[in-house]
Amino acid sequence: MAGMSVQESAAVVALLRRLKGRYTILLVEHDMDAVFALADRISVLVYGRLMFTGSPDEIRNHPEVRAVYLGEEEV
Repeated sequence: MAGMSVQESAAVVALLRRLKGRYTILLVEHDMDAVFALADRISVLVYGRLMFTGSPDEIRNHPEVRAVYLGEEEV
């Protein structure tokens, strides 16, 4: 959704929500709000390497993912 306005991104998320369940969707996206709104399973890559795969809640709570990708320091 890079380069899209907030309204355009919201429209794409709404479209993908309607398609979810009818089609398999592979989403490569950096807009984490959109990812968390749509994904059942998320794989986090760092420098092209798989760091972690899990549910949105597992991703949100994984300390390394938070430190490296979500911009929060590890406690």
